[in-house]
Amino acid sequence: MTTKRALFLTLALLVMSPFVHDWAGFHASAEEIARSIDERSSSLNMNVILERVYLDGEVSEEAVVETISSYEDFWSKYSGWNLMNMNKGEIVFRRQIDDISPLLKANGYFGITDEGVLTIYNGKPQKANIIQSFFQIDLGKLESTKCEKLKQGIPIMTKDRYMEVLEIFKPYSFIEHAS
Repeated sequence: MTTKRALFLTLALLVMSPFVHDWAGFHASAEEIARSIDERSSSLNMNVILERVYLDGEVSEEAVVETISSYEDFWSKYSGWNLMNMNKGEIVFRRQIDDISPLLKANGYFGITDEGVLTIYNGKPQKANIIQSFFQIDLGKLESTKCEKLKQGIPIMTKDRYMEVLEIFKPYSFIEHAS
């Protein structure tokens, strides 16, 4: 039995569970259950949660209701996604996105905290708008123009800019030495 077929049969069992009250007396195989679903209706409705994980750590979720009339079509539609969880009435898929999140593209800024930590902010740098912190910068090594740019905020807007800024400031990070 293929993995996709086995997952669909598990899905069929989960969907059927509200209709089966005596599991101990129910000895049908998963394939018989799938056939009985096919005989009762031509499709199943499932809540599908699509999680997108971006390079910057942001996770977005999209919820859709899928009408499944063919398990081959369903699994084909989500072939680029990783199955994370499947329970009665809901399937969760996750995909790694090789890009920064829409939030960073629209309003993300690199900045520096009062303690010298390289940080991403939602909007111009302010204490209340921190999205993500990276590493502490040795302010003694950092040129004043670069420090001033961080205090003002460096807009991110693209994956390339995100990667570039991290690489520019990495040499100024404190390196912890083992004793």
